[in-house]
Amino acid sequence: MSEQRTPVERLLNRVYAIPAVAQWWARRSARRTEALVALAPEIPFTPFTRRLAHATGALITTGGIHLADQMPFDMSSPDGDPSYREIPGSVDPGEIVITHKYYDHSDADEDLNVIFPLDHLRDLANRGVIGALAPRHFGFMGHIDGDLVQTLNQENAPEVAAKLRADGVDFAFLTPA
Repeated sequence: MSEQRTPVERLLNRVYAIPAVAQWWARRSARRTEALVALAPEIPFTPFTRRLAHATGALITTGGIHLADQMPFDMSSPDGDPSYREIPGSVDPGEIVITHKYYDHSDADEDLNVIFPLDHLRDLANRGVIGALAPRHFGFMGHIDGDLVQTLNQENAPEVAAKLRADGVDFAFLTPA
């Protein structure tokens, strides 16, 4: 399920797993996104008022997931890949692969529910805890930087939001990787 990672990529995964390094990277990333925050000083928030048992939910992950027959995410660009992949709600999780070299996804390779808990949400829908699952879900790469952030924010994210609205989605469960 996993693509082959080079020794350098495996080493970087281990280095970025060190808490102090991860914190340094987070602070660095936060400074780089200050300009984006200035563009949208208020985070939009809408209280969830619908009964969960009557609500339709969708999964959105930044884990780099896609169907085996879909184009993998671009791992050659240092700024990432702002595109997304549609994942049918009826998919067998065994048909989903991960293309992402910026985190160690060995656990997710063994159990996709770690980053894309489709089986768990199906179970919640079957038990009536949530009303239904959307007919499609979405996978992003998650490592987006530079000018590609604008592409994500101004083109791809609004496109996915429109698709979620068209599917009657009441809530989205976001899973970072």
